Amino acid sequence: MQQQSALDLAAHTTLRLGGPARRMVDAASVDELVTTITEADDQGEPLLVLGGGSNLVVADAGFHGTVVRITSRGMTATDAGDAVRLVVAAGEPWDDVVAHAVDAGMSGLECLSGIPGSTGATPIQNVGAYGASVEDVITRVRVWDRAERRVLDLAPVDCRFGYRTSVFKHADRHVVLEVEFELERTSLSAPIRYAELARRLDVAVGERAPLAAVRATVIELRRGKGMVVDPDDPDSTSAGSFFTNPILDAEAFARLEQAVAQRFGDDVHPPAWPDQDGRTKTSAAWLIERAGFARGHGDGSIGLSRKHTLAVVNRGGGTTTELVEFARSIRDGVYATFGVELHPEPTLVGVAI
Repeated sequence: MQQQSALDLAAHTTLRLGGPARRMVDAASVDELVTTITEADDQGEPLLVLGGGSNLVVADAGFHGTVVRITSRGMTATDAGDAVRLVVAAGEPWDDVVAHAVDAGMSGLECLSGIPGSTGATPIQNVGAYGASVEDVITRVRVWDRAERRVLDLAPVDCRFGYRTSVFKHADRHVVLEVEFELERTSLSAPIRYAELARRLDVAVGERAPLAAVRATVIELRRGKGMVVDPDDPDSTSAGSFFTNPILDAEAFARLEQAVAQRFGDDVHPPAWPDQDGRTKTSAAWLIERAGFARGHGDGSIGLSRKHTLAVVNRGGGTTTELVEFARSIRDGVYATFGVELHPEPTLVGVAI
């Protein structure tokens, strides 16, 4: 294990924001990770588990405890009939895993190409994009249970996956050690569910396409939205999508439709996708833009991406305090216009929106 002190967390987040950690430990193995966590818990020390830092907003004051950065590596594939089980260490960079699966002819992860961060973070957020989510292919999540102080293997049902959430989010009892995926051994993608991606691939929704073509197209689409981390692209200095898409019950969605009609006329309707229990998912990006916050909105160091209204970016020299105030103004503006409350997607450390 490597230990450092008074190290700014800004260097370890894609937003390039965040103050110092009292102590940072790099854990390259399960034993090192469990040892660090147990020591912190024994001492009553605040603990922050850090992966790729792509979904993290840290206060300017930093974190007055132990930050353990998971740097474990390793991927093991085992054939299981027509499927293949891929077991991945939590510290593996996620896009490296996707690239490996595509190159090896393993289908199921290709639509999740270009997403920054570590593999261990994917079940926490139930990472998803272009019609796919990791819950579609996860078969097991191995965790360290801080309450019972033992290693557990959780089945998907125990993970309580939902839209950009899981049993792991907003709780710190479980620390992900490794993730097992069940993928299909084929050169073709899983059926394409997302209309924009299908159009770019020139296939119908529900059809398959070559794995490499799907990966390349997804990365191209993400890059066009500033959602691929690129030091030469200031619009990529973000935490990805800052707000989740609202999921509304029938009454709330009816109120939204009425508010939209009153503002824009009866011919304009908010985006709508059926969800569970009669609820409807709508687009946070659409609401933000129609509330008057266009791409590139904001005159200071913090603003909206010029490529995508869901991304709040640090243009350089910004602070977390400024980012929180800006995000709050977007949230409040949408609520004042449409009566819909937006919720942040990133993990907030030491701050609240």
